[in-house]
Amino acid sequence: MTDRADWLALTVEEAIEPDLPICDPHHHLWDYPGSRYLVEEFRADFGGGHRVVHTVFVECRQFYRTEGPEALRPVGETVFIDRLAGPVATAHGTIELAAGIVGFADLSLGARVETVLEAHANASRRFRGVRHATAWDENERIHNAHTNPPCGLMADAAFREGVACLERLGLCLDAWLYHHQLAELTNLARAFPGLAIVLNHMAGPLGIGPYAGRRDEVFREWRQGLSELAGCPNVSVKLGGRTMSMSGFGWHKRPMPPGSEELAAALAPYFETCIELFGADRCMFESNFPVDRAGVSYTILWNAFKRITRGCSQSERAALLAGTARNFYQI
Repeated sequence: MTDRADWLALTVEEAIEPDLPICDPHHHLWDYPGSRYLVEEFRADFGGGHRVVHTVFVECRQFYRTEGPEALRPVGETVFIDRLAGPVATAHGTIELAAGIVGFADLSLGARVETVLEAHANASRRFRGVRHATAWDENERIHNAHTNPPCGLMADAAFREGVACLERLGLCLDAWLYHHQLAELTNLARAFPGLAIVLNHMAGPLGIGPYAGRRDEVFREWRQGLSELAGCPNVSVKLGGRTMSMSGFGWHKRPMPPGSEELAAALAPYFETCIELFGADRCMFESNFPVDRAGVSYTILWNAFKRITRGCSQSERAALLAGTARNFYQI
């Protein structure tokens, strides 16, 4: 993911419409063996010419505490990111790194998770909410979420007690699931109408394993699920995540990465569907870097986003590229 610089350099573009402000509401920072993505790597990717003003960090199971109560160990991630957060100078301007922080707390703890949420909030004024990923598929070729969720977690009584704590404390929920789980999220959103929820990566319509070669069928199922979810006014959507390998486009296997015109043509139906169903004021473009770096560079990705939105009004584009994210995460 983070060691593809030579391959990504084979397709290079200048940033288009570089004056448009961007709030990138979904990226990670990590230091795995053989995969480092911290401030220097961030600066190299984000400094390609787009006017990124703010970003939001989303949990990735990093920098946890190594001692103390198990439930409180994820607070170490918030502490670490808060230390990195703040202005980062790039060749094309200054970015407020991690203006919002989305951490992890095990919502399956039920009401006991409130102590964890309070510890996150005390650790950083930038803390905005939690992502407890629930992405699950029965097929072994599909990687389930890093939280190792069981099937049907969003309907679990203890999990919902934890969600109730988020709602009560005025925190948000980042929801990561697969397209065939959209009905589960719709039921959850209806049960907690006062909870601000944002769907990550448009529910990741799958295109590998048993879903390979079934793109049109998956798209129809995904669209139907989204249309039901769109009826929940407390739900927003992050537009991105489609250059991950699980999407099935196979860009990461090609001799050269795609350019922004090809990327925009392939991905427009997904983004346009979300904007049609939810409206620009509930949609926000995201990079999902460095995960989506497997298939495309940061500059080309945002060029594609800008191409796709050229038919939108000025106010809609402002919302999609920055405004919706700022409003959702109170930046």
